Amino acid sequence: MNEINENPLASLPSAGKLLGLDLGTKTIGIAVSDGMRFSATPLTTIRRTKFKQDAVILLELINENKIVGLVLGLPLNMDGSEGPRVQSSKAFARNLSALIDIPIAFWDERLSTSAVTKTLIEADVSRAKRAQVVDKLAASYILQGALDRLRN
Repeated sequence: MNEINENPLASLPSAGKLLGLDLGTKTIGIAVSDGMRFSATPLTTIRRTKFKQDAVILLELINENKIVGLVLGLPLNMDGSEGPRVQSSKAFARNLSALIDIPIAFWDERLSTSAVTKTLIEADVSRAKRAQVVDKLAASYILQGALDRLRN
């Protein structure tokens, strides 16, 4: 089984594409970095079903995109404490790490969805269109934060 490192980004290899995940209760937003790790691009949103079915889709994306590491948003409470959603994300990561041999790093995702939603509202994107893109954009926001930290 792969080690899950809670020290943000410490376990990620120094080069190669990363996949960013915004794990929600109903969907998983997914973003991918370029090989040079300059930018994160929204990739897709998958509707969550059972873990095994979700994992099959993630494994396909990992293989297709030659991913070397995952950045999973960690939904901390505003005061930095861990609630039930954090435990759910860690359990998902533990289960996924049993199926892959690439590292999974956690990245603080506080306010990622609200930041993306605010940007979409300011851009006058309709509520229906926002619902279609917010999760993959939140994953991109999370991944971009991690990429920026890796560069500095």
